[in-house]
Amino acid sequence: MFTKEQTVFVLVDVQGKLAKIVHDSEALIENLRKLISCLRILDVPIIWLEQYPDGLGPTVEKVAEQLDGLAPIPKMTFSACKTEEFMNALRATQRQKILIAGIETHICVYQTAADLKDSDFDVQVVEDAVSSRTLANKQLGLEKMKALGILGTSVEMAIYELLESANAKEFKQILKIIK
Repeated sequence: MFTKEQTVFVLVDVQGKLAKIVHDSEALIENLRKLISCLRILDVPIIWLEQYPDGLGPTVEKVAEQLDGLAPIPKMTFSACKTEEFMNALRATQRQKILIAGIETHICVYQTAADLKDSDFDVQVVEDAVSSRTLANKQLGLEKMKALGILGTSVEMAIYELLESANAKEFKQILKIIK
């Protein structure tokens, strides 16, 4: 089980034109907005990544506006684990359970998740908050992650797992976002 005290969220490269042309882009962006809003309420740390921002552009506005007060970590590597600033930020959280979401599922999300798993982190991919330009590539990325032992979850499943109880002080606030 993932708990809010043990979990960190890694947001991968939801930027520019690419974010608008991936499969089911509107649902992806809406699911990320909900997920990030709830994670902020639960005080789950967020590590925000941008792939080559000078070329791909900034994180899409509907997602970036949920990240007020945070700054993206720029990277050139497909796996964020090969970027020192990311690894330093991750180590600073002192958390071993990682929720990962973003784009593209079969490239940066997959490579980052695989390297995190290989480094003994417990990784879950938020399947309704990842995408690729094609559905086939999204599915391939998810299949390869599952083959490595990286479990899938959903926005609702992850949030309710972190919330643990309807008695939690954050429950009513989160319910308004999820429903």
